[in-house]
Amino acid sequence: DFVIAADGGYIFNSLHNIRTNLVIGDFDSLEYGDVSEDTEVIKLNPVKDETDILSAVDEGIKKGFREFHIFGGTGGRTEHTFANIQVLNYLAVKGMQGFLYSESEIMTVIRNSSITFGSKMTGYISAFAFDSECSGVTETGLKYEIDNYTMKNSFPIGVSNEFTGKESTVSVKKGSLLVIYP
Repeated sequence: DFVIAADGGYIFNSLHNIRTNLVIGDFDSLEYGDVSEDTEVIKLNPVKDETDILSAVDEGIKKGFREFHIFGGTGGRTEHTFANIQVLNYLAVKGMQGFLYSESEIMTVIRNSSITFGSKMTGYISAFAFDSECSGVTETGLKYEIDNYTMKNSFPIGVSNEFTGKESTVSVKKGSLLVIYP
């Protein structure tokens, strides 16, 4: 594993004794001098188009990583949460995988692919078209199954499906699908 802290995420890591390999950000929520000497630092210009988390993901991609687990990216400012969900799609479009963790759920985006869950999963699962239209959406092993459905981002039909104690799969043939699960 390679741990990248986006700006103030370094403070959380330090408080929880999580070794950070790289800190990246514009240092608007962290003092540069607070970073350990053995941690790589990339200081960004505060006038930029990318969020600190997107910059962190791009640095991870440059280092050869293809799967990203983002913690602390929800629950604060809504626009940043939404931007982090867009980062999931950014990764999916590039053929990579990202997971965004909140206190009670995980979000990921699948693109022209599928995700499978074991039989021990419980609770609700939701799937939303992230593109204007996703075709070939199939959900099996869940309370409400669909087969080869065309889902649109203008109608939230995919909210609150349920795990049933069976292995389940959500797939999309064409498009980016946001999947939210416990």
